[in-house]
Amino acid sequence: MIDTPHVTETSVQTTAVIRFTIPRSAIQSVMGPGYKELMDTVAAQGISATGPWFSHHLRMQPDTFDFELGVPVSAPVVASGRVQPSQLPAARVACTVYHGGYEGLGEAWGEFSEWIAAQGLQPAADLWESYVDGPGSNPDPATWRTELNRPLSR
Repeated sequence: MIDTPHVTETSVQTTAVIRFTIPRSAIQSVMGPGYKELMDTVAAQGISATGPWFSHHLRMQPDTFDFELGVPVSAPVVASGRVQPSQLPAARVACTVYHGGYEGLGEAWGEFSEWIAAQGLQPAADLWESYVDGPGSNPDPATWRTELNRPLSR
């Protein structure tokens, strides 16, 4: 399900994002349209994506997702509509890759969280998923790869 996790250091990444605070049940209805809006805005400004799109979850509540849908970019975007400039932080993170369809992400995060706890690591409040390979690259969910990143308290 997930690759062997490891701990690494990330660098600050300039990003373009749309922030959402939505009921957990609405996640599937905002991701596709949000991604299109984000990428259209970045392209209209002549800016290149420098990595896979992601969701950066800022606060964890059982019934609500408070997150930024974003993409790393080659230059800061100019705020336009819901698209805003932002950054993924430099951080010490636990990282792994989940292989499979998006419906298995909850179980993958559970397995990953167990690994973090077993290592005696203390996770920070936020986390992010980077959608490395998905439906746009191959319709077979068995080929999809999602990178899971959990910042760690120092």
